[in-house]
Amino acid sequence: MPVMKGLLAPQNTFLDTIANHFDGTHSNFLLGNAQGRYGYPIVYCSDGFCELTSFVRTEVMQKTCTCSFLHGAETNESVIQQVDKALEGQQEYQGEVCFYRKNGNPFWCLLDIVPIKNEKGEVVLFLLSFKDVSESYGKSHHFSQGEGEAWPHAFNNSQERGRTILHQMTNLFTKRGKRKLTNSVFQKPSLPEYKVAAVKKSRFILLHYSISKALWDWLILLATFYVAVAVPYDICFVNHDEGSDHHSLVSRSTIGSDIAVEMLFILDIILNFRTTYVSQSGQVVYDARSIYLHYCTTWFFVDLIAALPFDLLYAFNITVTSLVHLLKTVRLLRLLRLLQKLDRYSQYSAVVLTLLMSVFALLAHWMACVWYVIGRKEIESSDPVTWDIGWLQELGKRLETPYINSTMGGPSIPSAYIASLYFTLSSLTSVGFGNVCANTDAEKIFSICIMLMGALMHAVVFGNVTAIIQRMYSRRSLYHTRMKDLKDFIRVHRLPQQLKQRMLEYFQATWSVNNGINANELLHDFPDELRADIAMHLNKDILQLPVFERASRGCLRSLSLHIKTSFCAPGEYLIRHGDALQANYFVCSGSLEVLKDGMVLAILGKGDLIGADLPENDLVIKTNADVKALTYCDLQYISVRALREVLGLYPEYGSRFSSDIHHNLTYNLREGTPPYCIFWPYPYTDIKGILLKKKKRNLATLRLLQLPLNVNNNT
Repeated sequence: MPVMKGLLAPQNTFLDTIANHFDGTHSNFLLGNAQGRYGYPIVYCSDGFCELTSFVRTEVMQKTCTCSFLHGAETNESVIQQVDKALEGQQEYQGEVCFYRKNGNPFWCLLDIVPIKNEKGEVVLFLLSFKDVSESYGKSHHFSQGEGEAWPHAFNNSQERGRTILHQMTNLFTKRGKRKLTNSVFQKPSLPEYKVAAVKKSRFILLHYSISKALWDWLILLATFYVAVAVPYDICFVNHDEGSDHHSLVSRSTIGSDIAVEMLFILDIILNFRTTYVSQSGQVVYDARSIYLHYCTTWFFVDLIAALPFDLLYAFNITVTSLVHLLKTVRLLRLLRLLQKLDRYSQYSAVVLTLLMSVFALLAHWMACVWYVIGRKEIESSDPVTWDIGWLQELGKRLETPYINSTMGGPSIPSAYIASLYFTLSSLTSVGFGNVCANTDAEKIFSICIMLMGALMHAVVFGNVTAIIQRMYSRRSLYHTRMKDLKDFIRVHRLPQQLKQRMLEYFQATWSVNNGINANELLHDFPDELRADIAMHLNKDILQLPVFERASRGCLRSLSLHIKTSFCAPGEYLIRHGDALQANYFVCSGSLEVLKDGMVLAILGKGDLIGADLPENDLVIKTNADVKALTYCDLQYISVRALREVLGLYPEYGSRFSSDIHHNLTYNLREGTPPYCIFWPYPYTDIKGILLKKKKRNLATLRLLQLPLNVNNNT
């Protein structure tokens, strides 16, 4: 299949960036809608906030940003008014507040409110950060009983630390422009923006799928083959004639190319530190630090050892030993990089055939080097039995240059190499022709090994080359078949360019994720028992939701067989307002936003469940909002029809499911469901008495709650 470019569509990574940079400091934060018509509803709740307050996410979503559900007897009314004023004025705010957990226990909190703008400069969200400072506040408050007003100083230190962390985080969202030093020091840190972020890549980062990188890889491939040929030749042929003039001539003729190849390998190491890569999740990584760590933990040490500049020793006329020649064999480790890139080269049939023939020729070259070493060892041994019948001596006699002793006479190095290569190739492809033959025992043993290897290669490589290519290209052939069908469909129906681009991008993105494997088709022929076990393992995340805790194992197995996977690209709509809801969705990765009339109602992340409760009859469920992907999203879903079918088989659990699903849906898409559910921590009978504390504020809240109220103007 083609080179995996990764997932390249522009994404709104606001939620991921917020979560990543809060992690490690204090991850207790909320996101609220700044354009809400009914107060400022919460559209996202972090796990840290749930741990801090003991509320679950479904209880917090769509409550107001004023956090009235955290108020209690000790909550200062003036602070509440300041928070309301900051939200209404879309201003920053920081202050200490006494909040109450779900169990009624109070805690002191450092509250930060930061408005978040979109690319148009409009405030669309509020970021509320909560830092538990009960411990420091308690110590300071205890100290203040004896020292008057000394306790606020320690609390102010916590304020400064919290504000510093928040501003450091917000700086990461701004576009780094060219500013003067005075501006960067004295200006107030700019705020994060909620928008589709363009890919931020340094000009010094090289794209792994670019044309320039592809050309560079081909150059490195040629250099790797040069090393695979030159290193064994230098060790076996040149090293045995170190004192001859021919050795000096060969060294001088190849030292330039050897040093050039070493410089290429060193430059390749430098470029790899600045080249993007595709992560396991399919995302293209542009961050320089991540690229550095990834390369250091994968191929850096192999490339470094293979790039050691041994040939510089020859350039400076430094005497080297045979050990240095043997150490040059570590350059053959570069061949391991070729295995890594075979998938890239496999998309070209001509290239694959060329690589197969090159590997075969390379093996023959290596065998020729070994064949020459065997002949040289027999000449150097001065054994009267084998000295005169070795293949090198026979070759020298035919060429009228016989060996006089172990150091004088004999055929030239080029003649010896050509004869060695001729013998190994003829032995690998056939049984040889006898003009260069094995005479001594060592030569015959080596010849037997070559013939066995040749028979194996002939049977495996040449005899089954068609099957090998078909297996290699089976997945690629399927990819191109489907891609061709898709392009023919687009051409026949004359689809517009924008729709065509969306279809092609979706097809390529989904193929890169699942490699064209349809799990439902793959498991179709398996027995139901095995399919159910596999489905429960694949869908264990969604089946671990609290709504399924009371379901029997049989019910879970039935549900797992109906759960399917889906993929959504950035900017694509998963659900449209007013459509009939077909399924309930579980977010496995990525983030989505719930929109209505262009206003953000909720932001969904990993682990969120979105859909609707099931009516008692088979009424069609109409959706009350749009659901749009912000990033690449992996989803699991179960259709409404399948859910009704399974719950009908298990009626005892069906009633429990109907009552529990309200508490597990992060956002309810049923049309007619109130968009913002105000949580009130007090009994209904106490509502009027509490609200009458502030007349102006109460009237607005009571209208929102739609409670009957007759208030005297003098009250």
